[in-house]
Amino acid sequence: MNKVAQIFVILGILFLVGGWWVGYGGLMAGVSEKKRQPKEVQVRLLEDGLKPGTAVQAPFVIRSDKEWANRLTIEQFRIGRTQGTERAFCGVFHDNHKNGVYFCAGCGLPLFKSDDKFDSGTGWPSFFQPFAEENIGETTDSSHGMSRTEVHCVRCKTHLGHVFPDGPKPTGLRYCINSAVLTFQEAGPAPETETLLLGAGCFWGVQAAFDELPGVTGTEVGYSGGWSKNPTYQEVCGHDTGHAEVVKVEYNPGKISTVKILEYFFKIHDPTTLNRQGPDLGDQYRSAIFFTRPEQESAAREVIARLIQEKKFPRPIVTQVDLAGPYTKAEEYHQKYHQKHGGPGCIVPK
Repeated sequence: MNKVAQIFVILGILFLVGGWWVGYGGLMAGVSEKKRQPKEVQVRLLEDGLKPGTAVQAPFVIRSDKEWANRLTIEQFRIGRTQGTERAFCGVFHDNHKNGVYFCAGCGLPLFKSDDKFDSGTGWPSFFQPFAEENIGETTDSSHGMSRTEVHCVRCKTHLGHVFPDGPKPTGLRYCINSAVLTFQEAGPAPETETLLLGAGCFWGVQAAFDELPGVTGTEVGYSGGWSKNPTYQEVCGHDTGHAEVVKVEYNPGKISTVKILEYFFKIHDPTTLNRQGPDLGDQYRSAIFFTRPEQESAAREVIARLIQEKKFPRPIVTQVDLAGPYTKAEEYHQKYHQKHGGPGCIVPK
């Protein structure tokens, strides 16, 4: 081999080694970054009286764009997921004067109280402080040739708006927020009927169990927690929709509390097996609590924390706790299945 050929061979080896090293370094950096990213965030949930509770650790809410698109309106997705802005004076909450709490439309985290809202004249809902400092995240926004402080829900990263140092006392801040990414719960007595969507394995047996519970006023089986619209049973069983089999439990909070509903829920299934209940395998059989009112999330995390402290289960609880998304009623032949056909139940004995 002549010297020129040897030089090209050496250069080729160096190029390959260098490329491998750069790729390996990038991979390791990615792994390191992933390890640095915490799985949970500290937040404050809603307690009775619309007050912030004690700080708790809750998982980050991570959804695919497909699931966000299924949960949100086009306007909510444009603003919340792509950092858009609604037109001034067009948002439903810019002149809302009712007493209550504003929540994140993406995950149900409490963000602002009506007591902290003021008329800034800008055309957007404005607040001088958040519901809890832990619940709001901030980043620097350098778009449009200026530097601003962007604010977002700390748990699901939904873009909310911006905060400016021109607000009233006592904080001197103005949180300028888009109505589209908020929901509102007015202060007042609880409704006569509340609803939870509960996943605990095969929904036939779960429905039969809740039909026996005093205080439950109605049940229905269906699908929730996924990214496809109006899924069928066959599609859910194909594991391509992300939905769980759930029971829509309606109950009278004057006769049975949310805590009692959830304690019963944990008695009738195994919340420690991921995507499985007994012989039934698949993500549609996962243990899940989909809340429809923020107080229900507080109750769920309180019950789970107590069960962990009391060591009620030999393995970690893997129950998903999440804001209820779109719900699809299951086919009629699934409704009240055990009542129609009899047979043994398919849930963990109480």
